Amino acid sequence: MSDLKLDTMRHSCSHLMAMAVVEFFPKAKLAIGPSIENGFYYDFDLDRPLIEMDLKKIEKIMHKIQSQNYKFEHEEWSIEKALKFFKNNNQSYKIELIQELKANGKKQVSIYKSGEFIDLCAGPHLKSLKEIGPFRLTSVAGAYWRGSEKNKMLQRIYGTCFGTQKELDEHLLMLEEAKKRDHRIIGEKLDIFSINEEFGAGLPLWHPNGALIRNLIKNYLTSELMKDNYLMVETPHIAKIEMWKTSGHLGFYRENMYQPFKAEEQEFLVKPMNCPGHIKIYETHLHSYKEFPIKYAEFGTVYRFEKSGVLHGLMRVRGFTQDDAHIFCRLDQIEGEIRKLVKFAVRIMKIFGFKDYDIYLSTKPDKAVGSDNNWKKATNALENALKSEKLKYQIDPGEGVFYGPKIDIKIKDCLGRAWQCTTIQVDFNLPERFKMFYIDQKGQKQEPIMIHRALLGSLERFIGVLIEHYAGNFPVWLAPIQVKVLTIGKAHVKYGREIYKLLAEKGLRAELNDENETVGKKIRDAEIQKIPYVLVVGDREVKDKTVAVREREKGNLGAKKFDIFLKEIIGMIENKK
Repeated sequence: MSDLKLDTMRHSCSHLMAMAVVEFFPKAKLAIGPSIENGFYYDFDLDRPLIEMDLKKIEKIMHKIQSQNYKFEHEEWSIEKALKFFKNNNQSYKIELIQELKANGKKQVSIYKSGEFIDLCAGPHLKSLKEIGPFRLTSVAGAYWRGSEKNKMLQRIYGTCFGTQKELDEHLLMLEEAKKRDHRIIGEKLDIFSINEEFGAGLPLWHPNGALIRNLIKNYLTSELMKDNYLMVETPHIAKIEMWKTSGHLGFYRENMYQPFKAEEQEFLVKPMNCPGHIKIYETHLHSYKEFPIKYAEFGTVYRFEKSGVLHGLMRVRGFTQDDAHIFCRLDQIEGEIRKLVKFAVRIMKIFGFKDYDIYLSTKPDKAVGSDNNWKKATNALENALKSEKLKYQIDPGEGVFYGPKIDIKIKDCLGRAWQCTTIQVDFNLPERFKMFYIDQKGQKQEPIMIHRALLGSLERFIGVLIEHYAGNFPVWLAPIQVKVLTIGKAHVKYGREIYKLLAEKGLRAELNDENETVGKKIRDAEIQKIPYVLVVGDREVKDKTVAVREREKGNLGAKKFDIFLKEIIGMIENKK
């Protein structure tokens, strides 16, 4: 089944669900019900909170209604007729949408009928309810009307629909597995992060284990960047409002920025992006064409206003740290630099265990700055780089940022879910707005090209993805505790402490449990912590100078000479296995 037909089927299934909800809750007020990736939802204003049992009852009603095989009938109504109908049926959310269409100059609205059910909808839909494939309602969540916390909280019912029962069953199995891997639950169990309401939603606190993982990732990336002649920089978290006017962010990105604040009669904003800071560092020196490319990199923390309804653990936050970089280069260097960036990104993702990915080329959006000629040059440079590397890609129309087109690389985790990480953007706009220049071989001023790039996207989101990809079973080099030494009894404590000391001296992150507890309990505690290796020492190990090795998820591997184990684990860490 094509993606378009599946999308249409899911949209139709959202209407079928709305029909069932209206039968179950006759006073229900309907909001919107689009198809989304892997399913659909519909928002309702109901007279009581939904419970899980309600979903089963609504599903049953859906099957009953579907058996009647109503057709989807499309009609165009005048604004006046539509307003009258929805007012008579007390559908305030539909009235608001119609009034907005009227304000935008519309004379008619699109209506779909299925039996006695009538909805305001642009469509498209299937011919009839019978064509809707196997479906399941999956969850309920709160959702503010139109995404604003100033509006009423509605109840959003999520569902999914597929062309065959087999596809639906496979998807439901994936959802069950995804629940087990929820990074919010695992993150709490492994003491990685928390969200504290006194700080505010979307602002995670990193606990020692989480801060350690962040720093391991940062240190690894920094070492790789230094090999490629990047220069590490740091920029402030706030800047005067004038800079954001110059950059264009205030005009084109305002809804994602926090309100300005005053200090000594000057207005400041917390930064939503790092790029202006890197430009200001560039401007502190006169640059020659011979210096290019100049590469500034920063683990820069930025702040963007996200509506509370879309915040989700580490995946969607308001304050996050980008592995950000900006490359200033000549026009003739763009394609070569982009090719290097794409190869670098793919290599880095493989190190973290992501071998499957999709590439998208996002083109000019409706709201954009810069000339059509510059947009064309930038888009061609990105596309030529992908073609030169013989990489498959898809065009994502209108999804570029306001200042330039971009390449997005979406990695796939072990459940096949796609996650946006790497972004590479070509920008002719900011160099022009900030009047940047370099001196060419003829001694003339020329405008540099600016390439924005983030490999992981944000550390917050990437670590959330890592947690779910590995279900908390981090590879040895990223695990907060790599080895735990367990003693069986008092007679083995001295040897256990010797082993622990040797591990620590070699730089391994190790723990020792020599408490007076059963070895079974000690092993279970280590398994809960998801520690990659457990070394048990008892009479035999003390006598033979060995360790009994237990590997996470594999169990007992038997006795091993400690020196051999040490060599093996150090090799794994060094090779990022």
